[in-house]
Amino acid sequence: MSSPNATPHDRSRENKPAPDNPLEDALWAALARVEDPELRRPITELGMVEYARVLAEEDNPQRHYAQVKVLLTIEGCPLKNTIDAQVREAAAAVTGIDRVQLELGAMNSEQRGALKSRLKPERTNPFTAPGSLTRIFGVVSGKGGVGKSSMTANLAAAFASRGLAVGIIDADVHGFSIPGLMGITEAPTRLDDLIIPPTVDVPASARGNDDGGGHESATGAVGGFVKVISIGMFLKDNQPVAWRGPMLHRALEQFILDVHFGALDVLLLDLPPGTGDIAISMAQLLPNAELILVSTPQHAAVDIAERAGTLSLQTQQKVVGVIENMAAMTLPDGTVLEMFGSGGGEHLATRLTEALDYSVPLLGSVPLDVALRTGGDEGMPVVWGYPESATSIEIKNIAAQLLHRKDSLAGKPLSLIV
Repeated sequence: MSSPNATPHDRSRENKPAPDNPLEDALWAALARVEDPELRRPITELGMVEYARVLAEEDNPQRHYAQVKVLLTIEGCPLKNTIDAQVREAAAAVTGIDRVQLELGAMNSEQRGALKSRLKPERTNPFTAPGSLTRIFGVVSGKGGVGKSSMTANLAAAFASRGLAVGIIDADVHGFSIPGLMGITEAPTRLDDLIIPPTVDVPASARGNDDGGGHESATGAVGGFVKVISIGMFLKDNQPVAWRGPMLHRALEQFILDVHFGALDVLLLDLPPGTGDIAISMAQLLPNAELILVSTPQHAAVDIAERAGTLSLQTQQKVVGVIENMAAMTLPDGTVLEMFGSGGGEHLATRLTEALDYSVPLLGSVPLDVALRTGGDEGMPVVWGYPESATSIEIKNIAAQLLHRKDSLAGKPLSLIV
């Protein structure tokens, strides 16, 4: 209970602290450092703080407590406990506040509509908008079974370990696997027809393990993160997807137009093997995407992989390099095992250079590694789970090569404009 003489500073409409109240100013400043775990924006900026007051204790007016009400974006928010804990911690850390009284509510339809309008005012493609600096990579392969999806997940993990904001579109609609490889079990959040993808944070043990210096994230996030969207998040159990061309195109279009990734440094698309509908749809929807070709050292696979690369002549996209996966591994006794042969990646890069008439480098040879398989089974990319392994170091070196560009996202305006 507050003292009868205490005046609660209710700023529920203005969504800002009362004037000439340093303690309440400090409370709002503390709450501004709490980010929504999915949207990665301050809860004060998103209109989630209905009010934040500082009141005197009835039995001791010299002591004060914070009275805060936070509106969750949806009823039954799966991250309710996380938000609760972070708000309490932030408010309790303010000098002069002795306890925190927190109430969690949920936005009504009008408030959700206002939030949606602030996040994405129009149904447009943010990655082709003028001024967009997001690097877009389509990860492709000539055939399945070469570790394309595992490479996508681990490249994303390597980028995020450098402090970057990363997104993955699991565009392999018939063979989706990215959620499992990233350890994601929760479903996306829906704000009417706007989809908020699940987010995976870089584990504390893997932060900064990039062997090349950190990069500043587009969102200013500490530690980096990966946001993922996949058709598998909308299916029951292990339901198969039996879609053809128009539906595949529409699915990819929805992932690009209706999913709110926010400001990203890097967007990766895990494409189906071969040269089918999705590859052509990506070229239409994301013409600025660059292609990364994943293959094995086996020379018999080169012809198939080359076809996937030379499709870029028709789509007018650039192949930025070849990744040779499942390369030679060193056994505990020091002997080298070339399970799938050697030299295929270099041979493929040479042939693509000749066919495309520009340099297509071999970005790296990733050794066969049991940890790469077990990490995928456990939902922990090897780059995070075993950051010092030879496989992880090679993947991080590849990520470093891909990041070289003249432009930076640092200091650029974000897609959330208020």
